[in-house]
Amino acid sequence: MSGRNNKRETVMTDEPANPGGPTASATNASSLPAVADRATFQAELDALRAREKAHTREGDAIAAARRRLPMVEVDASLALTGPHGPLTLLEAFEGRRQLIAYYFMWYPGRPAAEQCEGCTWVTTQIGELSYLHSRGITYAVFCQGPYAESARYGDFMGWDLPWYSAHPSLDALLTGRQIGLFHLVCYVRDGDRVFETYWTTRRGAEAMDYSYALMDLTVYGRQEPWEDSPPGWPQRCTITRTDGGAPAWPPVSVWPGGRPIAQWPRLGAGRSDDLAAET
Repeated sequence: MSGRNNKRETVMTDEPANPGGPTASATNASSLPAVADRATFQAELDALRAREKAHTREGDAIAAARRRLPMVEVDASLALTGPHGPLTLLEAFEGRRQLIAYYFMWYPGRPAAEQCEGCTWVTTQIGELSYLHSRGITYAVFCQGPYAESARYGDFMGWDLPWYSAHPSLDALLTGRQIGLFHLVCYVRDGDRVFETYWTTRRGAEAMDYSYALMDLTVYGRQEPWEDSPPGWPQRCTITRTDGGAPAWPPVSVWPGGRPIAQWPRLGAGRSDDLAAET
């Protein structure tokens, strides 16, 4: 999810094998855990569960520390661009007390297939906003590119989310951070004043995800080369890009080829990925 020049190539060149799509029955039959009786299985699972609970409690402790961080004031009048034209950072709160903003990477003038696969992945995970709203939290995408072009991408993807361009104010909004890299930033307001309370990037954005979280519960995990898995486990998946959609989902042959994974079902449904302005 970082800039293209910083991405490592993740091409898989082992012997032909299933790339991790629905036809996973093609996986080598030996790539399976040892078979045990129920009591042995449960005993090992119970030992793992103790580690899982410790991990959960440590996460709770980190969240408690996060709630005790100081905050820094941000100019509430910083300009954004939305569907109705200019607005301010304060207005993006939509009257709620808190705001979570995802700073979406953007490659101006590039086709949909070449837009950020990581930003597409995490944004696709965000659907129902009512739970956030019930806690006084607004969620919005702050795209780092121009509004009109990026909003057409959101339309292609079918995202029903508050979408703004933060391009006019990126220097101020992302002070001390790398513009052009994705960021997840939390704000709180006190009347008409706005404060930044937390931010993260890279794997910190997995807080938005459920797909990888579910994969992590399965025997093969994310099926990506960096994972610590037993020998023979499938690890041919190329992060969040593929060269095709269902049913094979072939891994990209040359990074960053193919498309962000979530684009394939949209194309299959007949949606246009043309980001050019209508004439």
